[in-house]
Amino acid sequence: MNMLKTTMLLAALTALFMALGFTIGGTGGAMVALVVAAGMNLFTFWNADSIVLRMHGAREVDARNCPEFVGLVAGLARRANLPMPRVYIIDSDHPNAFATGRNPKNAAVAATTGLLAILDRDEIEGVMAHELAHVRNRDTLIMTMTATIAGAISMLANFGMFFGAGRDRDGGQVLATILAVFVAPFAAMIVQMAISRSREYQADHGGAEISGKPRALASALAKLARGAAHIPNPVVERNPAAAALYIVPGMKRGGDSLFSTHPATENRIAQLEMIANDMGVLTASPDFAAVSAPRSGALPSVPRTGPRTKRRASALDPHGRG
Repeated sequence: MNMLKTTMLLAALTALFMALGFTIGGTGGAMVALVVAAGMNLFTFWNADSIVLRMHGAREVDARNCPEFVGLVAGLARRANLPMPRVYIIDSDHPNAFATGRNPKNAAVAATTGLLAILDRDEIEGVMAHELAHVRNRDTLIMTMTATIAGAISMLANFGMFFGAGRDRDGGQVLATILAVFVAPFAAMIVQMAISRSREYQADHGGAEISGKPRALASALAKLARGAAHIPNPVVERNPAAAALYIVPGMKRGGDSLFSTHPATENRIAQLEMIANDMGVLTASPDFAAVSAPRSGALPSVPRTGPRTKRRASALDPHGRG
C-alpha cells in the first residue's frame, strides 16, 4: 500500500509539472516538462543520498573515529534487520537528524553535532531508530524525490511568471498562466507536506519498536523541537523543501496545520505515550513544557574539520569521556 501511495503521489506531481508546462508553453511545453520530470526522477533516484549529504556538508564517520555513535547505529540496524547504513555527522549547532538513500542497501543516517550535544544516549538511540524506521519504510527516497520535483515546479512557475504571462494577450491564456504560477507551487507544497506528516507518525512508531524506548524518543523530540525553533538552520533557509527531511522541522512551525512539514510535536509525543503504555514501559513520561531548551553553541566531542571551540562532552564521546 505504501508503494502504491508513493507511486500515485509521484505521478500526481509529474502530471502537475506537465500541466504547468502546457499552460506556459502549450503541447511543446508539456512534453519538455515531461522529459525534465523523468530526468529529475531518474537522477534523484540514483543520487538522492549524495545530493542531501553534500547540501549539508556532512562528513562520514566510522568505528575508528566515532566508535560509540557508529556502534549505537550498528546495534539498532541489527535489531531492525537492516544493512548497516553509512553514518555521517554534520558540524552544526542546529539540533536535527535525517536519513537518506534510495534503498536500505544504500542508506545513510546523519546527525548534527548540536543534536549529539543536547541528548542523552537513550534519546540519541530513539532518534536514530526513528531514522532507521524511515529507511525500513523506504521513505527516504520518496521524500527526496518529492522535494526535488516540488522545487522544480516552483522554479517553472517563476519562469512562467516572467516569460509566459506577457507573451499572449488573450485574457483566458493570461488568466490560466497566472493561476498556474500561483496554484501549482501551492499544490506541490500540499502534497509534499501531506507525505511528510503521515510518514513521521509511522517512523515514530517504528522507531519506538526498534529502540524499545518510546519515551526516550518523546523526550528527544521535545528537546529537538525547542532547539530547532531557536537555532538557525542555514540549509533550510536556502532550500525550504529540505525541512521535510528532518526528524523535527528545520525552522519554527506551528501545530498540525496544512502548511506544516511535520505533525505537531505535542501530538507525536502523545502518540509515543500511548505506544509506551501498550508496550508496558514504566519510565516516567517527559513533560514537554519542562524540557530545558538547548544552549546555543554547545557542541559534542566528535571529530571536527573546522576550528576547535570550547564545548562540553557529548553523550556519545568517541574518546570515552562522555
